[in-house]
Amino acid sequence: MSMADREFDLVLFGATGFVGGLTAEYLAGAAPADARIALAGRSPDKLTTVRDGLGAAAANWPLLVADSSDQAALDALAARTRVVVTTVGPYLRYGLPLAQACAQAGTHYADLTGEPPFIRECIDRFTEQAVGTGAKIVNSCGYDSIPSDLNVYQLYRRSVEDNTGELTDTTMVAWLKGGVSGGTVDALRAMMESVAADPANGRIMTHPYSLSPDPAVEPDLGRQSDQALMRASAIDPSLHGWVATFIMGPHNTKMVRRSNGLLGWAYGKNFRYREVMSAGSSPVAPLAAAGLAGGIVAGVAATAVLSRAAAGRRLLDRVLPKPGTGPSEKSRRNGWFTSKTFTRTTSGAKYVATFSGTGDPGYQATAVMLGESGLCLAFDELPALAGVLTPATAMGDALIERLRAAGMTIEVDRA
Repeated sequence: MSMADREFDLVLFGATGFVGGLTAEYLAGAAPADARIALAGRSPDKLTTVRDGLGAAAANWPLLVADSSDQAALDALAARTRVVVTTVGPYLRYGLPLAQACAQAGTHYADLTGEPPFIRECIDRFTEQAVGTGAKIVNSCGYDSIPSDLNVYQLYRRSVEDNTGELTDTTMVAWLKGGVSGGTVDALRAMMESVAADPANGRIMTHPYSLSPDPAVEPDLGRQSDQALMRASAIDPSLHGWVATFIMGPHNTKMVRRSNGLLGWAYGKNFRYREVMSAGSSPVAPLAAAGLAGGIVAGVAATAVLSRAAAGRRLLDRVLPKPGTGPSEKSRRNGWFTSKTFTRTTSGAKYVATFSGTGDPGYQATAVMLGESGLCLAFDELPALAGVLTPATAMGDALIERLRAAGMTIEVDRA
């Protein structure tokens, strides 16, 4: 069935989950009045409850019942729509059948994954088929990794416009206020379990180019570490205080490098990229930053060890937040984020890209990013590139304009 003959423009799979419900709420307010949207999940009663809470705009949205483990049901779902947006994770456990269905049907797909082993498996299993059917399989369409990916993309576009050469050393600094959901923790556990089951997944999580189209032809730029503890002024004189390891950096940096590879290394063959987060400027900031960096490493290591045994997994079940839970509405609305990306080009030009927004970055703002990604894939004129893609390579300028219209600040300044 051709795209023009599809029954729906967009299906939201996982609408009864925490972020799924936030995304459904966003779509009910932001989608065009004539958009053909359906909600999908495994429980018809829960889907009805979600739809009933969305107001008049969504009153007639159809409800589709499908389980993430039912390949036939997912194949049928994908064949009925132009775009599938999915919040059903951890994607390592539940995501591959739906990605396969969309690649096979030529249906565009957007998810929220921050799981490099899942993306690597999508690349290896579905790229050829998705290219053949014209499907855009777009991973990481939330706070992981849209601000990172689009900031570097707009730096590249500005350097081309100014004819100032390729990008070289590039660093993103993150400031944010937000909470943690059970789904995020569960995704971390899924990754640790995947490493325990197959040590090769450990290399995917640590190697800087593990998501590149062809890691073998990436340049050798020396060690690129995601661990950080340094004065912010070493990145740019305008910055003060200290920066530390950014927990999302190890994933985001791989996605940005993948974008560079998918674009034929348009950012530059000497493009070096890292991400850090602000630790503040107080006298104890260095100690806090060191503690944060060490705590992240220790927490990941402990999760990895405990995930190896049944007793450890039961302990994690008792102490960690449960899937489907997340920050309160007040916390979500009081959250915010700013990502500033600093770069220097081969001609010596300096730029800074800014991407900022209100609302908890991992939930309130992520629902906006994912919702607009789905609408962008459904309705906008996009690059012809197909396959397993990144937000920048799949949607680029069109998504930037959508997110600006949705209230986010996205801009580039020359230093």
